Amino acid sequence: MKQIYIVSGLPRSGTSMLMQILDAGGLPVASDAKRKPDRSNPKGYLEVESIIDKLRDNPDYVFNFEDRVLKVIAYGLQSLPPGNYKLIYVDRNIEEILDSMKEMMRAKDEEREDTKKAFIKLNNKTKADIKVREDMQVLFVNYNEILSSPKKHLEEIHCFLEERNLDLEKMIEVVDEKLYRQRRER
Repeated sequence: MKQIYIVSGLPRSGTSMLMQILDAGGLPVASDAKRKPDRSNPKGYLEVESIIDKLRDNPDYVFNFEDRVLKVIAYGLQSLPPGNYKLIYVDRNIEEILDSMKEMMRAKDEEREDTKKAFIKLNNKTKADIKVREDMQVLFVNYNEILSSPKKHLEEIHCFLEERNLDLEKMIEVVDEKLYRQRRER
């Protein structure tokens, strides 16, 4: 069974940036180009529209993406059937995620604390679930750390995907700290 590469994390955690990094490095990405770049993601999303619905309806749909990297946000990982996966999971400061969602939606979340609790619960459950899957090699990365020390953290990704012989220098060039707009102190 061929390798399937997955990028995952909570929404607004940096999954699009990571897809752009891997694309620049030479890993083919799965994208239908239906979701265009916008002010929230000016470099684009690099995703397959409705991937979670497609996987829920037909889990084997994931096998259409062998040898490519596919973005599946955290909630959708539960729909992945047994396979041969290399997964990079992106974490980000939860307050920044919520701030980014607010900015993207241009609306205040009147239940922000409830949303925060739900996201933390989902994030913790997802990470626990993927750690025990025997068909999945997992690398956890942090969006904030990639932006603060791109070379160091992208070297970890480069090593994790060593069989792909990615171009590390091109990967590093993608990181654009100007796009780090929802910054919170740690």
